[in-house]
Amino acid sequence: MISPTWKDASGRILLFRRPFHEYSLRSRVTLSQMPLSVTAGITAFLILAFFPETLMNPLFISFLLSQGIILLLCYAVPWDKLPYPAFLVVPILDLVSIALGREGGQDSLTGISLMSVFPVTWLCASGVFPKAAVAISFFGPLAIIWVPLLIRGDVSGQDLARSFLLPVMMLGIGVSVTVMTLSMVRQQRDLEEKDAQLRGVLKDSKGQERLLNTVLDTVHLGVLAVDADGNDILMNRKQRAHHKLATPAGNPDPNESELLVFAADRNTLVPVEQRPVRRAILGEEFTDYLVWLGDSSEQRAITTSARPMRDQDGNFAGSVIVFSDVTELVNALAAKDDFVANVSHEFRTPLTSILGYVELMLDDDDDLTEYQRGPLEIIRRNSERLLTLVSDLLSSRHGQLIVSPRAVNVADLVRASVTAALPRATVSGIRLMADAPDRLAAHVDPARISQVLDNLVSNAIKYSPDGGEVVVSLRSEDGHVVCSVSDTGMGMSEQDQEEVFAKFFRSAVVRNSAIPGVGLGLSISKAIVEAHGGSVSLRSEVGEGTTFTFAVPL
Repeated sequence: MISPTWKDASGRILLFRRPFHEYSLRSRVTLSQMPLSVTAGITAFLILAFFPETLMNPLFISFLLSQGIILLLCYAVPWDKLPYPAFLVVPILDLVSIALGREGGQDSLTGISLMSVFPVTWLCASGVFPKAAVAISFFGPLAIIWVPLLIRGDVSGQDLARSFLLPVMMLGIGVSVTVMTLSMVRQQRDLEEKDAQLRGVLKDSKGQERLLNTVLDTVHLGVLAVDADGNDILMNRKQRAHHKLATPAGNPDPNESELLVFAADRNTLVPVEQRPVRRAILGEEFTDYLVWLGDSSEQRAITTSARPMRDQDGNFAGSVIVFSDVTELVNALAAKDDFVANVSHEFRTPLTSILGYVELMLDDDDDLTEYQRGPLEIIRRNSERLLTLVSDLLSSRHGQLIVSPRAVNVADLVRASVTAALPRATVSGIRLMADAPDRLAAHVDPARISQVLDNLVSNAIKYSPDGGEVVVSLRSEDGHVVCSVSDTGMGMSEQDQEEVFAKFFRSAVVRNSAIPGVGLGLSISKAIVEAHGGSVSLRSEVGEGTTFTFAVPL
């Protein structure tokens, strides 16, 4: 049996170290009997001190002995092995014992019959057989008083009425205790049902958490979730490896500013406010932001993307950042760029030589016939074009193109580009038009802007195989020269639009068609526009056509 008492650090005895219902049934029965036993003990002490002759009364002695025996039974009987309501025999025996005590101590102490409040409360608070308990709460105390009167005989109505108040009081107490007990039982039952539901929800939640952790640890991406204050909420296995890679030697617990996070050159530390996690904490949303983690030969290229989290009121509640290791891809792209640069260098020397000899031959006007000059002009024109392409490849390899701006009329460049493309548009059944003012002056590199126009117009014609219309429009807007090339051709998907400016990119539809190209025109055009401090955008829909727009400062 678990003891209901224990001592604290200072030696004081403490009662009920845990909720009453958590004790064993034997302990609960003993504790329920204890108030009456203590009261009986106090009664015995008072009788001994002030009315010792009462101890000679066998009925009072029977009361004391029965209380001791009942307390011993509460402790000794294995109530948990008996039918559950069996313990209710104890308060019934208490009522009999109190009747003996009342008769035996009537001439000394008054009010012994009030002890019946203890068994009455016990019966009604048990919640078992509530109607019978209420009945006993009235008839039990009534029997304690009336049975001895009836046994002695010579009972008047006044005698019976004089003692009727106590049973009525006990009935009131019994009813009150029963009502409160039943209410508490219902509340407890509701709480138990809710507790069972919460346990089920908690079990499901833990199952979902295990599933989520398993999925996150399985994916080959680093995932980090932070709250609005920047505290880590979740970090999967891959991200822990990334964090360890970025941790400086000798610093087992670095903060964000101490991590080894480098820019694209792999040598410059990224400022704290530009680091992915810091940007995410500030509520930014970004995609494919490239950084290098770690130092020396163990550096890894990581692209990061962040999406903010919102609470039910729409307030910023944190962010989720995804880290993807793209080292092999970056190295492959660098190797491809090196290959293109090396091949371009190898092309430049023979092309320069070919172009030089062709120009020497063309300079000799006296010895060339018209029949000979035509092919040589074609060779020179295509050699120059190929040499320009090689130069552009080398320039884009190093991330920039050299432009030489000067004051020009951009409208003339547009009209010249449209005029040059008219024969090809006519052959393809395309109506080519220019919508430009008579004059729009700007400081740009005319050769480079013409190259952009030629590329965009050529693409518009090329990707309108079923004819249609191509319009080149020019306007001035917010201090910029804005030029748009629109066609009614095949258009492109959203996925292709995201990659259209990448070098060597050609969509699957184009690759499967007979449309020629190597996928460099748009990449070079974008580099030229950006070298002027401008930008390029597009709008397209499959089957409806495409509009490319570039803008450069006036």
